[in-house]
Amino acid sequence: MPIFKILYIVAAVVFLFGAAVFVHEFGHFWVARKRGLKVEAFAIGFGPKIFGWTRDGIDYSWRWIPAGGYVKLPQMLTSEALEGESANAAEKLPPVSPLSKILVALAGPVMNVIFAFVIGTIIYFVGLPVTVNPSIIGHVEPDSPEAKLGIVEGDIITKVDGKKVTSWEDVNMTTALARSKTIPVEIEHQGEKKTYQLGTMTSEALGLKMLNLDPRDHPVITEILSGRPAEKAGLKEGDEIVSVAKVPALGTQHFIKMIQSRPSEPTEIVVKRGEQRLAINITPSCNPKTKKGEIGAGLTDSAAIVYRVKRPGPTPWTQVSEVVEKTVNTFSALIHTRETGVKPKDFSGPVGILGILASQVAIDYRLALSFLVLLNVNLAMINLLPLPVLDGGHIAMSILEWIRRRPLNVKFVEYATTVFAVLLISFMLYVTFFDIKRMPLLRSLFKREVQIEQQDKPTDASPAPAAPTPAPAPSHP
Repeated sequence: MPIFKILYIVAAVVFLFGAAVFVHEFGHFWVARKRGLKVEAFAIGFGPKIFGWTRDGIDYSWRWIPAGGYVKLPQMLTSEALEGESANAAEKLPPVSPLSKILVALAGPVMNVIFAFVIGTIIYFVGLPVTVNPSIIGHVEPDSPEAKLGIVEGDIITKVDGKKVTSWEDVNMTTALARSKTIPVEIEHQGEKKTYQLGTMTSEALGLKMLNLDPRDHPVITEILSGRPAEKAGLKEGDEIVSVAKVPALGTQHFIKMIQSRPSEPTEIVVKRGEQRLAINITPSCNPKTKKGEIGAGLTDSAAIVYRVKRPGPTPWTQVSEVVEKTVNTFSALIHTRETGVKPKDFSGPVGILGILASQVAIDYRLALSFLVLLNVNLAMINLLPLPVLDGGHIAMSILEWIRRRPLNVKFVEYATTVFAVLLISFMLYVTFFDIKRMPLLRSLFKREVQIEQQDKPTDASPAPAAPTPAPAPSHP
């Protein structure tokens, strides 16, 4: 990747992520000043200071850990674990009314929602690239329950669990979040749509539910290296990789990630060779340096990811409401983890968020703006959870103070805030650990073959076939 593009991506990610944090903290800052509260600091990020300045007694700074930010208000009990000790701990400040505390705490999430609508308005006018690679079904086992229902290769999945899907990524996410192992799936066959009740399987490798259906496009083997596991197992050039360890292969980089995660572990790979489907057992070798699995094969995707710019884009209300719905569904799936298989480790922390944002910037700035809508709405919703250290916790405690007509016990509030601050830091470290484990997948987002087509007017018709694109350079797992 050219150095100028790398610098552009880094600068754009810092600016966009910083903007989301800035508007949130500015909401707290502005309302606090309007309500007469003392402000000690305004920070983007946590931890050691990168740079900063002091003006009117307020310490403004940009800090190293990009996991949020804070406005330090000594009249509102906050967390020293996140924000450091107050510079005016010994100074006696007048008490703040519960209403002021509620307004200050609420201002941050409200600003994020307003910012999301502003970005959504921009997207509406500049347009939004949407994937037009439809979720086309590939091979269907003749004796499978799906085949007996009449589902055949070439059919298109249009809805899963009542939700519209346009790609296999949508299909897999919606299936994973569904709260039942049997879910309604709308499938289009030769222009006619029909809804089926389809069973799911749980992927041993991913731990999430998936449909017993394969995508039509798969990685294709273009080269077999002599003496390596691929040759010994009997893989051949031209084989299409259908699945790995019973997980559908969704692309070259997905396949590589699966192989890398299984060094020295016997693995079943299903390939399509001509009209045959073969199950081949292979044991990836373990690279002594990286400790990752390898099979010694060159690969390319059988299709590129195609986006078509829809202009005008979706309305701001549609964008925000869709994000709210997805966020609620995700939390619901986490609560019902026994049925869905979704766990806290599947969430993205700062590393994952920045990585995804960077991949969207690399493809198209409008996709990055769309991700920023999601990020701002998520920030607002998460911060409104009634937990100490979050804005929702401040609001809940202020409401209790209002009802009781006297402040809550200071020691209790300090203890609760500190405990939840430690839990929050621990959770961020936990999800960051899994973000780092997913780094190969994050890096693969930058290597996808992408094509963006212009479209001046929106249409509900089926997408036209994409123009041919050059085959990407082979990759080697």
